[in-house]
Amino acid sequence: MTNPRADRVRDVAKLAGRSARARRRQFLAEGPQAVREALRLDATRRGSGSEPVVDELYASEACLERYPEIADLAEATGRLRRADDAVLAAMADTVNPQGIVAVCRMLDVPLGDVLGRRPRLLAAMCRVQDPGNAGTILRAADSAGADAVVLTASSVDIYNPKAVRSTAGSLFHVPVVLGVTAEELAGAARSAGLGILAADGEGTLDLDALQDESAARRAGAAAPTGAGAGAYRLEDPTAWLFGNEAQGLDDAEKALADHRVAVPLYGAAESLNVGTAATVCLYASARSQRRS
Repeated sequence: MTNPRADRVRDVAKLAGRSARARRRQFLAEGPQAVREALRLDATRRGSGSEPVVDELYASEACLERYPEIADLAEATGRLRRADDAVLAAMADTVNPQGIVAVCRMLDVPLGDVLGRRPRLLAAMCRVQDPGNAGTILRAADSAGADAVVLTASSVDIYNPKAVRSTAGSLFHVPVVLGVTAEELAGAARSAGLGILAADGEGTLDLDALQDESAARRAGAAAPTGAGAGAYRLEDPTAWLFGNEAQGLDDAEKALADHRVAVPLYGAAESLNVGTAATVCLYASARSQRRS
């Protein structure tokens, strides 16, 4: 493909907009990392007889030569079309496209499907608005081995091209639930046996103290004492709630949790970015669960 004004090129480029994504139930994955993970998931699904992930695939010869693994996966789909740099630039959302663009089917699943698999660790974003933060949290959840990520109805569209890039391919690894309210999530998760923890800088429980108690239980030692001691077992199945970047969790969202947990700050910083706080909290749970 060499014509950046072709109808097909314009059709792909429209997926940078939310209305087109919602109408077609498709989104863009750009760059080698994201497209490689999309193709790997596509191969797994095709191998099991499930619906494919990648509907269309466009790549430059230079990109395919540089990434032979991607080239092999791409050829196997039967959907690969070679395109020059001008065409890829017209399709992509980025200023400097990286030589490959995939049109993918949306991947979100119902909350009931996730909870039916008896998850041990969930990450929920409540009114998280920045696509970079949403992608970072999803990537952290994937790295920590979380079973799923939930974005409430008032959160950013995880299929936003910037959010997809920020996940660095993790969007294709972790089940994602969209469009539920915080109330629906908390009620369903609690019924499925998960505790609900709210990440809150003014929380009554200290994350370090919870980790110390978990470590003491593993070692068979006497648990630490003090305010809040024994209030929650970090090794138990848990759903974490993470709030809006500027406002955090609101009072109604905090009230849904069994406990509000603060990440201790030892320096002079006033607070943590929500993506950083989520990473710390998810890894604390993951470590306690895996060593229990």
